[in-house]
Amino acid sequence: MNKRLMPLLLSIFIAAPVYISAERQNSFADVVKEVNPSVVTVTSEKVMSGGDFHGNNPFFEDEFFKRFFEFPDSESRRSALGSGVIVDAENGYILTNNHVVEGADEINVQMIDERQFTAEIVGRDDKSDLAVLKIEADNIFAVRMGDSDELEVGDWVLAIGSPFSANLSHTVTSGIVSAKGRSNIIGGIGYEDFIQTDAAINPGNSGGALINLDGELVGINTAIATGGLSRGNVGIGFAIPINLAKVIMDDLIIEGRVIRSWLGVFIQDVDDGIAKALGLEDREGVIVSDVIDDSPAEKAGIKVEDIIVKFNGVKVRDASNLKNMVSSTKPGTRASVDIIRGKKKKTLRVSLTELPNDGNILASAKIDNSNWLGLGVENINEENSQRFKLNIVDGVVVVELKLNSAASRSGIRRGDVIVRVGDNEIENISDFRRAMDGSELQNTILFLVKRKNTSLFFTVNKD
Repeated sequence: MNKRLMPLLLSIFIAAPVYISAERQNSFADVVKEVNPSVVTVTSEKVMSGGDFHGNNPFFEDEFFKRFFEFPDSESRRSALGSGVIVDAENGYILTNNHVVEGADEINVQMIDERQFTAEIVGRDDKSDLAVLKIEADNIFAVRMGDSDELEVGDWVLAIGSPFSANLSHTVTSGIVSAKGRSNIIGGIGYEDFIQTDAAINPGNSGGALINLDGELVGINTAIATGGLSRGNVGIGFAIPINLAKVIMDDLIIEGRVIRSWLGVFIQDVDDGIAKALGLEDREGVIVSDVIDDSPAEKAGIKVEDIIVKFNGVKVRDASNLKNMVSSTKPGTRASVDIIRGKKKKTLRVSLTELPNDGNILASAKIDNSNWLGLGVENINEENSQRFKLNIVDGVVVVELKLNSAASRSGIRRGDVIVRVGDNEIENISDFRRAMDGSELQNTILFLVKRKNTSLFFTVNKD
């Protein structure tokens, strides 16, 4: 035998028994056996007419066009596949994703024993992408609820669902909690606070269970990150924390809709530029860029440029985090809001009310600020007001912006209305020039701008 091979072979023979022993010791079989009966496959169908097929485009209704192209006039069916979790066996309630059942005319639920039931929608919420279904069934089993707040990065978790096909139902994958509090993942969804995991999650897993090693439900699998043209897993999946899901689920079951509270502020994360401009020691909390008239925030005394660092005693990580904390607190609650105002800390009391139906008031904006101005401004007049569709009369509107200038690098755009420079309120060009003259010795200048219906802070840095 070649002597050079001996160390390698020896290491293999020594290591193999240890590896096998570890695998047996860390088996998830008992946990999976307990939870699997609570996980279901959800199939939804939407009946589509020929008009739906081509999106009711008027071109397709033109008789000349119809001579050359044929389109189905008869009904067709579009199916969607997902997963769900039984959360209440007595009442037959199933928790899943809204996008699995949205717009469905028929919903079918299949159990692990292959029994099938027709489900009805109890309630759904597109802002959180959650829905509650109900089936009439005996001998079904509800999952035990866990506490997602207790999860730590590095904890083992299991994902159970039906990836790609009903034939692959109750597929189990394992991984760890890669991160918590992920947001701005899914466009169009207003409330995000995802658990990130590297447990394999694929299309069809949506609505399925994320469980801990105690067999408790800690999240609802919702989304994946894909690479290139791939629709499959690349080791980055996201789940809605069960603590957030339970609040929404209870509202859907009891009220048929989600009742959310609001502050009435526009907020954004505190970046390095904002922290430097305001003389803050660190980037904690979120900065208030606008306060809605007659809102709970205004009544409580919250002001523009306040830094919100805690809500009801809980530290605020970022804008999405505050948004979720406020929305999941019941209207009528008198909550504490800890702020930093002019380097002084204060605690305000705010009486929360229900979020109005006419808009997303609690908004966040992440700005990519870089490191002089390179912009041209005008007083607001009829011409530029129409041009940029402005709904404000005070301030100066940005009409020119040099490519790669300090202002453009900060995130300021043409059509933005500058209403404040540092501590100076801006109503016209004269105000703007005085403010700029007064700040010429500063390396970092803080701008407050109005952009459509939102207010944003920008920091512009001299090179």
